[in-house]
Amino acid sequence: MASPRGPVREIDAALARLAAGEPVAFPTETVYGLGARLDSERGIARVYELKARPRSHPLIAHLGAARELADYTREAPPLAWLLAERYWPGPLTLILRRSARVPDSVTGGQDTVGVRVPAHPLALELIARAGVPLAAPSANRFQQLSPTRAEHVRAAFGDEVCVLDGGASSGGIESTILDLSGAAPRLLRPGLVTREELELVCGPLASADASAPRASGSHPLHYAPRARVELVDASAWRHALEASRERAAALVPHELAAEVPAALASSVTVLPADLAAAARALYAALHELDARGYARIFVVLPPERALGAAIADRLRRAAGRGDAV
Repeated sequence: MASPRGPVREIDAALARLAAGEPVAFPTETVYGLGARLDSERGIARVYELKARPRSHPLIAHLGAARELADYTREAPPLAWLLAERYWPGPLTLILRRSARVPDSVTGGQDTVGVRVPAHPLALELIARAGVPLAAPSANRFQQLSPTRAEHVRAAFGDEVCVLDGGASSGGIESTILDLSGAAPRLLRPGLVTREELELVCGPLASADASAPRASGSHPLHYAPRARVELVDASAWRHALEASRERAAALVPHELAAEVPAALASSVTVLPADLAAAARALYAALHELDARGYARIFVVLPPERALGAAIADRLRRAAGRGDAV
């Protein structure tokens, strides 16, 4: 992307791959997505194949504009349109009844579909020029760390996937998922749009239950590095790190920064105090710890308020404890 023509050439190449029924990795404000044309059964099948993702786990339809809700969903309540107007383009996925234009292959055979409009100029241009939404999960192997940079995607897939490089993701974790298909709104996945923000608009939100995966990223083990992630109390992380018989690191919230001794500093990552910055840094930090070859990562969860709840959710899932939302 060094020259003004760079992005144009890259998008042209990505469009050609999409038209040929091949997925393309593209940037969004949350994480990079691995997308296929919504009308390409071959492309959608390749997304599942490349990720080794169970076909029962639905994909998210990335729309070009909020008005497309009318084309790809049905019986969307007024609340859906209100939220779309307020948060799109942006990191909020809505679960709604799907229209006939959404194939079973995207929804895991369910009668609902997750939809959002991404807030990244390259993603929006790609969707607009494709002329159809892109069905996409995150651009990683199933259950592994989500990518926030193009190099993360290339490390996962090599030359198997065309990558549209849009720089580092500004948000750093996946979208919030809100189910509006039932009698009352349900928060299926916390994310960059917080529960507190949504409840100002929607009223009290119910939480996800243990039913079928109605949304992307709902498996209890998800977003996991190669290293084994273990959750520890704030009072126990130093002892755990010092006593580990394997090469280990720690990831701790900023509140514990003063407790990091010089002798352990090289193996401890402290997340930023600002929660938005912490979310943006989270996956990049875990990718870096993986690259350094640690076998175990001891994690102290941040305070679970506002964006801290979304960060804690991702870390629980990385440790295989995604049921504790």
